[in-house]
Amino acid sequence: MDFLRARAWSPYLVGAMIGLLSWFSFASADKPIGITTAFENSAALVQKAVAPEQAKQNPLFAERAEKKKPVKIDWEWMLVLGVFCGAYASSKLSGDRLPGSYVPPLWRWRFGDSPGKRYLGAFFGGLVMMLGARFAQGCTSGHGISGTMQLALASWVFAPLAFAVAIGTAYALYGKEGRQH
Repeated sequence: MDFLRARAWSPYLVGAMIGLLSWFSFASADKPIGITTAFENSAALVQKAVAPEQAKQNPLFAERAEKKKPVKIDWEWMLVLGVFCGAYASSKLSGDRLPGSYVPPLWRWRFGDSPGKRYLGAFFGGLVMMLGARFAQGCTSGHGISGTMQLALASWVFAPLAFAVAIGTAYALYGKEGRQH
């Protein structure tokens, strides 16, 4: 089990494992893997609890009622929790994050040592990604994994564009100099 302590895994092994997870998801839940729908459902349910009259106007509820698939908290939250727990376990097992280290070296080099600034950047980066995923009607796991596996044209357009935007964003944030850090 030494491979669990590795700082990086083989992309081929990880790809095969994600493929198996996708097969398991289709076989057991008849659903593709995806994460952003869990957040969309949760936000809609909060709206329904806080502002029920306004929620009646929310097209998500009507669309799901028509498909006989109610808005609810379901198995996708297990995937969300699994990502957080897996990332935490990975960082602990691999020793990738030193105790008390809250700012990665590349971020520290470019933006300073402030954990607050790092957390704020991570929060807003996640928010932009979530909004983008909603506009694209799927996230990197929904389009990039499940959709491409099913040969969906929208997913095959999305995946290369997501990589291109990620590379451009990294270059804009860190420039050529970031490659040395």
